[in-house]
Amino acid sequence: MPNSPFEILQLVLRIALAVAFIGMGVMHFRPGPKRVMAKIIPPALRFEGVARPANLVTFTGICEIAGGIGLLIPATQLAAGICLAVFLMVVFPANAYAARHRDRFGKVAVPLVPRLIGQVILVALCLIAVI
Repeated sequence: MPNSPFEILQLVLRIALAVAFIGMGVMHFRPGPKRVMAKIIPPALRFEGVARPANLVTFTGICEIAGGIGLLIPATQLAAGICLAVFLMVVFPANAYAARHRDRFGKVAVPLVPRLIGQVILVALCLIAVI
């Protein structure tokens, strides 16, 4: 059990982040959101075969679910938090691409500056939750 206010904060953050990442990961498997997510992968990162956009969406969904679960398991919390922080940086180009093409992606395309600020905050929260 947590012994200090900071440890309580970390526990609350881990639970909240786990719920958020698992929820976001599950969305990667719903047909409509999966199609949209596949479309926001920038052209430079689109490949055929195993690394095609639909498979990348599936993979990132698995990463989010695994990371969320990992935050809840004491033995994997540190690795999960660090991996999720890195994950957020790796997927940012897709979010930036969507932000630059709001006419094409609508409400999914959060404007670039708020999206960047949100990503930085999420990265920080992932790290604070486990360090």
